[in-house]
Amino acid sequence: MRKTVKIWLFIAASLVFVGLIMFAAVMSEYKWDFSKLSTGKYETNTYEISEEFSNLSMNTDTADIIFALSDDGKCRVECYEEEKAKHSVAVQENTLVMKMIDEKSWYDYIGINFGSPKITVYLPKAEYTSLFINGSTGDIEIPKNFKFEGVDISLSTGDVNFFASASKLIIIKTSTGNICVENTSAGTLDLSASTGRITVSNVICGGDANINVSTGRTNLNNIECKNLTSSGDTGNISLNNVIAAEKFSIKRNTGDVRFDGSDAAEILVETDTGDVTGTFLSEKTFFVETDTGSVDVPESITGGRCEITTNTGDIELDIQ
Repeated sequence: MRKTVKIWLFIAASLVFVGLIMFAAVMSEYKWDFSKLSTGKYETNTYEISEEFSNLSMNTDTADIIFALSDDGKCRVECYEEEKAKHSVAVQENTLVMKMIDEKSWYDYIGINFGSPKITVYLPKAEYTSLFINGSTGDIEIPKNFKFEGVDISLSTGDVNFFASASKLIIIKTSTGNICVENTSAGTLDLSASTGRITVSNVICGGDANINVSTGRTNLNNIECKNLTSSGDTGNISLNNVIAAEKFSIKRNTGDVRFDGSDAAEILVETDTGDVTGTFLSEKTFFVETDTGSVDVPESITGGRCEITTNTGDIELDIQ
């Protein structure tokens, strides 16, 4: 019995060895380009747009989306896309509308797919009224030379890098995707992610900034706004040189809250096991409460109200 088992093990090992040699030979022929093993078929299509428009609306699935200014003053959309999942691009009621048309059957989803659909939108001007994007796993990048009145972007696992500006509302929502907003201005900022990370840097917000996460980390640097509101579960939040004219309202469960040279007229922080630490820029009247955590704050009866509540989290704050 043992001899039979050894023979079968030897045969299995030999087959694995032969398979590895054959795989290496094939990949050497393909110069180790795994995309050539893909069973999905891709093609590049260019859509020329001659009509004028003020709004943009895009619905896609896995495609990455990149915006760029055209060098000839004309609008065109270049799509690297699957043959059975092409996009329709047309102007409807002053809106550039792009939709994915999925013509795949169930058996088209069986196989190996190393392709990555990509959409590059070349726009003739820098300013538009609205931008709406609804996607799934694709990444989105909006460069700084574009301006909108309102922006609404919703993704699942895709990342969003937003550097443009909006005079009114910017809404960006992801699930596991990361959000990065940098070097821009907005009327109101509304960002939310589940397990994704949120990073906001060098932003002037004329209205409120609402930033909500679940387990993702939030990093805020060099921000001016009217009110800052942030909620989360286990995600930490750090505020570096964040100034709110009126109020900070921050809630966390096990996530830590860290202030570094930040300030607001009124500050409210609630955590469970998360610590609250850091420095403010002006005097505060502290109202702190914790069950088993330690407390170290200045004794002051002047300045804006600063109310900190934790369960087992420590509270260590100072005036810079």
